[in-house]
Amino acid sequence: MAITAPRGTADILAPDILKWKYIEKKISEISSRFGYSEIRTPVFEHTELFERGVGDTTDVVQKEMYTFNDKGGRSITLRPEGTASVARAFLEHNIYAQPLPAKLCYNITCYRYEKPQAGRLREFHQFGAECYGTSDPTVDAEVISLAKTVLNELGIEKLTLNINSIGCPSCRAKYNEALKDYFRPYIEDGTLCGTCRERFDKNPLRILDCKSPVCGEIAKKAPVLLDYICDECRDHFEEVKKHLEAMGIEYNVDGTIVRGLDYYTKTVFEFKTALSGTAGTVCGGGRYDGLIEQLGGAATPGIGFAMGIERIILALEEAGAMPDLSDVPDIFIANIGEETKLFVTALTDKLRKAGVKCERDLCNRSLKAQMKYADKCGARFSMVIGGDEAEKKSATLKNMAVKEQTEVSLENLDELIKIVKE
Repeated sequence: MAITAPRGTADILAPDILKWKYIEKKISEISSRFGYSEIRTPVFEHTELFERGVGDTTDVVQKEMYTFNDKGGRSITLRPEGTASVARAFLEHNIYAQPLPAKLCYNITCYRYEKPQAGRLREFHQFGAECYGTSDPTVDAEVISLAKTVLNELGIEKLTLNINSIGCPSCRAKYNEALKDYFRPYIEDGTLCGTCRERFDKNPLRILDCKSPVCGEIAKKAPVLLDYICDECRDHFEEVKKHLEAMGIEYNVDGTIVRGLDYYTKTVFEFKTALSGTAGTVCGGGRYDGLIEQLGGAATPGIGFAMGIERIILALEEAGAMPDLSDVPDIFIANIGEETKLFVTALTDKLRKAGVKCERDLCNRSLKAQMKYADKCGARFSMVIGGDEAEKKSATLKNMAVKEQTEVSLENLDELIKIVKE
């Protein structure tokens, strides 16, 4: 029987793992600069959390979640996104009682049952940032700036920022009625898909997010939400734009953006790139002022975003912006004969403890085979230890690139370490 990884998942092996480590390190440093602390949540949660938080009319909840009953009969779901879990932790651990705003970030795996394609897998990786405790428009712009800084400093320059306001529950109620008036004829004649017909009464806004080409074409001529938002939401949106302009961040107002999850309110945004491998959007987010209250807490404003690591890698590679991340040994130490093995063991250990990337033979190869291996693994320097070298406590260090040789002491390793670490 052939054993393979499940469809829509992928193993991350060397040398590709170096790309992930590079991105994760960069993201961590930038997040810290903006004052965000990392949070780690469980890979699975009670299903109700996502039904209430993400929304039971969304594609994520209706079609894409990995849900099962555990041995105790409880309904459990592998997290399809990160925000609901962070909101649950915010409540469970009384983070709301600490000084606000609470700035939290995460780097997680998520799970959605959908058609695998470039940059979109069933198990995928997300970096996200969440800020709870302030409704000030300043934080909307700051969160957008954090996302842009991450993308730019990683090397993704050709970005378009699209923003919109989807209003608050109050003004969105009027918009929902306008949507119903527009979509009703298509419901009555059966043009809209079955999923959209189910959403019509409960949440017509989700029809705008339908992936059906037919529904999507009809939705293009639907009323625009920005025409229905209240004065408070409009003022908030205008302030967000002013703060973006103050930071020199260019944007387009796109009235079609609604995002795919029900918890969004007011500001929503997306970063897009023209690079073909990313399918357009590399980051999306927005404000969710009602989420904490929806999960049983006190009314607490929040805003955040998420970006897919797989898509970032595709974008960096297509743009030629992925740096050289080769991770080769500083030195390979070969040994001649059984009697030198212990000497090489001790020498290798000392060099590693001094910060040198050091490899030695572990397979009882011949000297010729050892040197071939040193070349294949890309070692920058090599050294051969035989009986004479072990006795004299000195050996010849060879630069594998230029073939230069230098006699070095094996008693005082300072010179050797200096050469191989330069």
